Amino acid sequence: MKTKSGDFVLPGDALGVTEEFVPAEWTFEDQGKIRSLVAGTVTLDNKNKRISIIPKTNSPSILKNGLVVYGQISEVRGQRALMKIEGAKDTNRSLATNFSGGIHISQADKGYVAKLTDEFRIGDLVDARVTKVLGLDNVDLTTAENELGVIKAMCTNCRSFMKQVSKNEVICPDCGRKERRKISSKYEG
Repeated sequence: MKTKSGDFVLPGDALGVTEEFVPAEWTFEDQGKIRSLVAGTVTLDNKNKRISIIPKTNSPSILKNGLVVYGQISEVRGQRALMKIEGAKDTNRSLATNFSGGIHISQADKGYVAKLTDEFRIGDLVDARVTKVLGLDNVDLTTAENELGVIKAMCTNCRSFMKQVSKNEVICPDCGRKERRKISSKYEG
C-alpha cells in the first residue's frame, strides 16, 4: 500500500496502516488499515502523519465532532444506548456510509442518570451531537443539551408514538402508558 498524495481513490480503498498514519478527513480505520470514505484525491501530511481525502465535488456529508445528527435507538443496555445514525441535521445531503453511534449514560443528560432506560427506549427517534468518530460503528454521541434528546418516543407496549405531558414524561394516546425520556426541547408530539 504505497498511496501517494494526488492518487485518486474510491470508497473503501486502502490508503495506509495505522502504524504509519492517523486517519483524518473522509477516512476511517478498519482493523488497522486506513480506508477512504468517498471518491477523491489523497492528501498526505507527513509532518503530522495524517492521511485524508479531498472529495470529488457533490460529495456526501461526513461525520465530524460537533455535528448534530439524528437516528433511531436500536439497543439500550447497561451504560450505553446504541443508535443507528440516519443523517446530519440541517442538510439535505446523505451520509457517506452507514454509521452507528453510542450514547454513554454519562452523556445522556446533564446531571446524574440512574437508569438509561429512563432516557431512551428502542425505536425512539433522537437528535444527538457527535463527540468523537473512531470508525463506522464507533461514534460517540451526547444528548446532554436542551435541544438534544428524544424527538419522537415510541411506546414500549403498543409501539405507537407518544405525546409529551411534562418535561421528562410521555404518554401513549392508544394504551395510556406513561414513560420517562430525555426529551428534546424540539419534541414532535
